[in-house]
Amino acid sequence: MTFLANPAYTPHIYTTKASIVLVREDFKPEKPINSTLIRVKDPYGALARLLELYKNSLPQKQGVSDLACIAESATVGADAYIGEFASIGEHAVLGKNVKIYPHVTIGDNVVVGDNTILYSGVRIYESSRIGDECTIHANAVIGADGFGFAPQTDNNYRKVAQIGNVVIEDRVEIGAGTTIDRATLGSTVIKRGVKLDNLIQIGHNVVIDENTVMAAQCGVAGSSKIGKNCMIGGQAGISGHLTIGNDVKMAAQTGVPSNIKDGQIVMGSPAMEASQYRKAFIYFRNFEKLVKRIDELEKTIKDLRSR
Repeated sequence: MTFLANPAYTPHIYTTKASIVLVREDFKPEKPINSTLIRVKDPYGALARLLELYKNSLPQKQGVSDLACIAESATVGADAYIGEFASIGEHAVLGKNVKIYPHVTIGDNVVVGDNTILYSGVRIYESSRIGDECTIHANAVIGADGFGFAPQTDNNYRKVAQIGNVVIEDRVEIGAGTTIDRATLGSTVIKRGVKLDNLIQIGHNVVIDENTVMAAQCGVAGSSKIGKNCMIGGQAGISGHLTIGNDVKMAAQTGVPSNIKDGQIVMGSPAMEASQYRKAFIYFRNFEKLVKRIDELEKTIKDLRSR
């Protein structure tokens, strides 16, 4: 089985060896097709639901390993899976049907909601809060110290104690190797439905609002606020203490030094409106030619003045 969601791949539907193809309801073939077509409103969404059904049909991890280390004061909900060499700290609370894979470390006073999955090597520092139905992939670190150092008169730095926490709301997915720093005071907050790719750095006291998605290798400096339903491309960088509006889109490698209003589409470094950037890029590409023309004009003017 396969699917056709992007029109650019339409030619392949006439040669595919898949026996079933999910297509849009309004798809009209121009040539004979050997496959059986299943018409749906959203082929990609339908595929996601089918794959979820398949994944849920696979054998599920169960039970608590004798090799796990669980503090006596911790609370473990019903039907939890806790793998080998996982460590659960004092007064931690794990909800129902959580899955804690081997070598996960959960600190003191951490709360993990129902149906949440923590894959191998995840580190959850003390007092963090993880919501229901979250997925945190291998080697992510939640709640490490924020990058806070006060300059001193002797050109040294005094560490500012980071005594806040991280709050992750329901249905958040966090990619492998991503790090989310605890707040200096208060909370670093990742709101409901946010999806973070691999190798992302979220600084202390950042707030990312509902259903925003970020691709790999993005960085967000401390105390910035990102709105709802934003789409942020890979390797984008956002400076500290900024406000990014709702429904903002950033192209890959965008560098953001100032606030962005609702609904803007930006690219470049420093970031500018995408349409403005594309026009400017025409000149960027021809910059060497333009400089040469200016040099020639200046030489011509100089020659004329010398006569």
